[in-house]
Amino acid sequence: MNAWIAALLLLTTPPPQAITPIEPIVTVERDGSRTLAMEAIIEAPMAAVWDAISTPEGWRRWAAPVAHIVPDAEDLMETSYAPDARPGDATTIRQQFLARIPGRMLAFRTVKAPDGFPNFETYRKVTTIFELSPAGDGRTRIVLTATGYPDTDAGRQLLGFFREGNRKTLEKLRSVLARR
Repeated sequence: MNAWIAALLLLTTPPPQAITPIEPIVTVERDGSRTLAMEAIIEAPMAAVWDAISTPEGWRRWAAPVAHIVPDAEDLMETSYAPDARPGDATTIRQQFLARIPGRMLAFRTVKAPDGFPNFETYRKVTTIFELSPAGDGRTRIVLTATGYPDTDAGRQLLGFFREGNRKTLEKLRSVLARR
């Protein structure tokens, strides 16, 4: 009898939602530059996703162990993948927030990269945008777009790096915020 109940429960329980792979899309713009875009559905409400992408506390949960707003510069967030990084040291990254629509959109440029980051003079001209929208059932659709990769050797190298890097970034965000 217990086997019948277990079988019945298996048949009536909806399968878990499949995780859709994150697919990078590259668009060639009229000026020849490239735009890299990708999207994911996050199993978390928009407020939680917004907190994760727009605050140092949020970044520390999923993106980098070190994150803080630069003193006297509310539009600059400094991060590092090195857990022992100090403000301004050689391992830090600084993002300058260019625009925000609270809870929905955040745009920034990287204005400082770790020492030795290849092609940084080219990358500092790339603008990165996070856009959030409701996806139903308390989930969030996030689109990560980076614009301004030039059609140069440096631009193509950066595009290749961030094509994979941004995909991994969204996968990490999705896994950290997924409802348990």
